[in-house]
Amino acid sequence: MSYVTEQNITDVAAKRWSSGKTPREAQLYSALVRHLHAFAREVELTPEEWMKGIEFLTATGKLCDAKRQEFILLSDVLGLSMLVVMMNTRTATGATPNTVLGPFHIEGSPELHMGDDMSAGAKGTPCFISGTVRDLNGKPVEGAKLDVWQADGEGLYEAQYPDLNEPLLRAIYTTGPDGKFIVRSVDPLGYSIPMDGTVGGLIRRTAISEMRPAHIHFLITAPGFTPVITHLFREKTDYLETDVVYGVKQELITPFHKHAAGEKSPTGAVMKEPFVTVNYDFTLVAEAKSKAA
Repeated sequence: MSYVTEQNITDVAAKRWSSGKTPREAQLYSALVRHLHAFAREVELTPEEWMKGIEFLTATGKLCDAKRQEFILLSDVLGLSMLVVMMNTRTATGATPNTVLGPFHIEGSPELHMGDDMSAGAKGTPCFISGTVRDLNGKPVEGAKLDVWQADGEGLYEAQYPDLNEPLLRAIYTTGPDGKFIVRSVDPLGYSIPMDGTVGGLIRRTAISEMRPAHIHFLITAPGFTPVITHLFREKTDYLETDVVYGVKQELITPFHKHAAGEKSPTGAVMKEPFVTVNYDFTLVAEAKSKAA
């Protein structure tokens, strides 16, 4: 009987894990073993470092609940989330690019009418985001649902409020026959990712900035089209080139225009206070074309 050695253990373990119940499972499990072993060999991992890693993952898991996903945050800051997004959304030229979902999306946001305010009383300058959802041929997409969410004026998401029972700065809007949408919210700010957990502790041991540039999240779905998970980033804002989760795409950077009190908003109402407008058209890819791209 042949027992394992330092030289053959990787091959032995990878072969065992290639017995996954499906071909894809076999590929994933064996590759994971090979790459984990390669990492340990490259850095000559010590028992103390191995245990530190185990403790880190254990603590990370304990932070996860229905409103907080520390493992997604960890994936984000390591660049893994964005890599997976880019590998799996190689869409046609002209389509709105995808970016990371992030750890703070909440299912079941309230459905609002176009122009209704999703800020729920959150502090900040009123912000109106308007535009049209179209297909690659420029045709308006009716019935597209825009699931929108963002942080408040202090950089906090609803999920970060421990005792909040009402939706905050999140809503779903549905386009009509003309494909147009109007979202009312507040002007977003750049903010730090949560630094009170294991990921924050890891970031502090590097020279990496913990900041994200000012942005608003969108998850756009429509019958017959491939979903888009994306952001809109404020033009000329800080941290665009150092986004801690690597989520910025040039096509998603757009102007946020300032307006004085007394001017009309995209809803047609005369505003009694200063406000901001953003105009951006989203372009979706039909499912058949997406699969062929």
